Amino acid sequence: MPVRSTELFRFPDPVNEVSARLVAAGVVLMAATWLVTGWTWLLAVLAYGFVARVLTGPTLSPLGQVVTRVVTPRLPFAARNVPGAPKRFAQGIGAVMSVGALVAVLAGVPVVATVLIAVLAVCAFLESALGFCLGCVMFAGLMRVGLVPQSTCARCADLWGAGHTDAA
Repeated sequence: MPVRSTELFRFPDPVNEVSARLVAAGVVLMAATWLVTGWTWLLAVLAYGFVARVLTGPTLSPLGQVVTRVVTPRLPFAARNVPGAPKRFAQGIGAVMSVGALVAVLAGVPVVATVLIAVLAVCAFLESALGFCLGCVMFAGLMRVGLVPQSTCARCADLWGAGHTDAA
């Protein structure tokens, strides 16, 4: 199905958590591979994927496309919709970390890149294996202290409260 230009830079809301966790698993695999091999091109692919997902959700992300169009539809799991804003925030953190790692490698400071990607891998593992999105928790905290306006995501104001069935 072709993407309309008005939808290109639109992040999905809600987000299917099954797909989000599978994308996180792909990030874990790429991050672990980079940590073992140090292939700069793979770090560039990882960084591109995060930036693409922040801007367009899965639309311009090869990993996002494979997960949402090929893998998720073939799994026996029902969609579990969660608010999109916290997931986008988490992708933004991943973008900053992966782009920062790429810049560090290109600047000749691979130890910084290694630390950033190791932390990124741990966070992606928590998301993929346990459904624990650290970026989403940070987003909720920022909403609680007023740095992110409640109007950004009305469903997010009570992510884990009694009145909310979907957790981000």
